[in-house]
Amino acid sequence: MKNLVAYITTGYPDLDFTVDLALSLAESGVDTLELGIPFSDPVADGPVIEKANLYSLQNGFKIRDLFTVSQQIAPHIDTLWMGYFNPFYHKGVDLFIDEATKSGVNGFIIPDLPLEEAQPYKKIIKEHDLALIDFVAPTDSAERIRELVSDADKFIYLVAYAGITGAGKSESLEHVIENIRAVTKTPIYVGFGVDENTAQEKAKGVDGVIVGSAFVKVLLDDSLSNRKKIEKISQLAKEIKEKINS
Repeated sequence: MKNLVAYITTGYPDLDFTVDLALSLAESGVDTLELGIPFSDPVADGPVIEKANLYSLQNGFKIRDLFTVSQQIAPHIDTLWMGYFNPFYHKGVDLFIDEATKSGVNGFIIPDLPLEEAQPYKKIIKEHDLALIDFVAPTDSAERIRELVSDADKFIYLVAYAGITGAGKSESLEHVIENIRAVTKTPIYVGFGVDENTAQEKAKGVDGVIVGSAFVKVLLDDSLSNRKKIEKISQLAKEIKEKINS
């Protein structure tokens, strides 16, 4: 069974909605939830997720809100915090580790923290039985992949193409998947550009997919009530989960 990871932006349209959506996704086939930490300059994300980040911040999102909603979500679904390094640095990685441990969150995804800079933090994170997810790009050499995944935890985030999320590009990943498989047994999940139309194809040869922009687009649809947004996103999750396993 291939796994589905769902990204949602914390605090948009509001915190109660985030909890309700997360719990619905837990019942809709989602295996792991990425709770996105709103940030003013999400460099790896496209305009859809960037807009949701901005709206959440405009609504008054604070880091403490992430910790509060996680206490209600993490007991019900495998949960990771996805955010850029700036908040981790300014608030202190130790704070995030402590709060993750309290709430049952299982690790972090920090896309702008390169391997060399991540090592001292990764050591501390692993000591607390938490994961720091490693990224591999299709442009990485076999030697670089060996370095990147030598101590990978939980799963490897394989970026489907060079660029930002939601761009919908397509690149052959067979060679990079072979290079990863040659050096680790850690599961490989593909992210970037995965939606209901591409999921089945992108899931080939890997152990799961990561979906973000496709869900966040629905979050941003002001023609829908909050209840309808949850219904639509949950149905989309069920459809994607079925497609990657068919």
